[in-house]
Amino acid sequence: MRTAIVALTSTLLLSLACAGDPGTEPEAGGEPTAEDTETAEDASPETDPGELAQTLVLVDTHVDLPYRLNDGWTDVSRRTEEGHFDAVRAEEGGVDAAFMSIYVPAELGEGDEAYEHAETMIDLVERLASEHPETFRIVSTPEGVRKAHEDGILALPMGMENGSALGTDLGRLQHFFDRGIRYITLTHAENNQLSDSSYATDDRWTGLSPFGREVVAEMNRLGIMVDVSHLADEATREVIELSEAPVIASHSSVRALTPGFERNLSDELIRAIAGGGGVVQINFGSAFLDEEFNRISMKGWEAREEYAGEHDLEEDSEEMEAFRKEWREDHPTPTVTVSDVADHIDHVVELVGVEHVGFGSDFDGVSSLPEGLGDVSKYPNLLAELLDQGYTEEELAKIAGENLLRVWEEVREVAAGSV
Repeated sequence: MRTAIVALTSTLLLSLACAGDPGTEPEAGGEPTAEDTETAEDASPETDPGELAQTLVLVDTHVDLPYRLNDGWTDVSRRTEEGHFDAVRAEEGGVDAAFMSIYVPAELGEGDEAYEHAETMIDLVERLASEHPETFRIVSTPEGVRKAHEDGILALPMGMENGSALGTDLGRLQHFFDRGIRYITLTHAENNQLSDSSYATDDRWTGLSPFGREVVAEMNRLGIMVDVSHLADEATREVIELSEAPVIASHSSVRALTPGFERNLSDELIRAIAGGGGVVQINFGSAFLDEEFNRISMKGWEAREEYAGEHDLEEDSEEMEAFRKEWREDHPTPTVTVSDVADHIDHVVELVGVEHVGFGSDFDGVSSLPEGLGDVSKYPNLLAELLDQGYTEEELAKIAGENLLRVWEEVREVAAGSV
């Protein structure tokens, strides 16, 4: 039996963020701070972090923009007031490639409804690129990312969050590969037909299912990165053991800094991922970064679930919104800053080296972000913090994108060798 965090459903997960936020992770605080208190000017004079952000290839492996657009289409080629991500702010932040999360809520099950939802989400990304070809470009290779960087266009590779959309049809992997999916997070908030989830309090498979093992092998054959974020520990171990290619954690942080939170990765699992050549992409959500913030978040989940059950309320009701607001006011969370993100990066680097860490923000998928990193435009602040801590420009290039691009290329090489 794994650590009992809280019995959660996708509906509860979705209720914790701003209305309509996708795949929302555990948060209890409010919105990102209106004023980011840390600035890129704090960095050493030798290197300007803003210029560095524009020079290196910066890859963010998890942005939940598609689900935000599914809730209401917005022209994100322009600066938007809502959300954490748009093209203008991405350019200011120096982002070259943002993996669009094709998020499939667990509540949609493991059949046709989940499959059709995934199709709709991919359609939204394709619409974005077709309506604004001068701004966005769907890419499916590392070379495509580099070419978009050279052309000054924001690359939009895609990753699927929750393999429930595969159903029990292995052939759907080829279909989604053909549509541009280049990583798949095997499960999400609940155990599914492929894998046990880190959020579940019971085991369905004690790791991967027999079909999940077939899926890992087929992903290797096709050249789709296997993503272990959201997986239970035993499932993660099994993926690493089975996969012939390096694996990724597309948006996870360090459990040693948030004890008991299985959604983050233990040192053992970080070593195992790195041992296979993989990479851990650090999540920016406040509850992923700070132990006390995480503890309060968990209490908030439990309180909201209990209140909704006692009063037979829907999560999106006005009554529940009032309850959430009052609970947050009564249970203030600690301040989390961009330096906390750097601490998680440091931990991975000290544990396994600078070649095995990167950025997986979860922008538009979490409701609270650190001061200094409130949206995609603030990446220079994170680079400034890392420069202040002694990282070189070469090391930052690896962290910002080269590590992920290396893993992606190695996954493709394994696929090429299996033909």
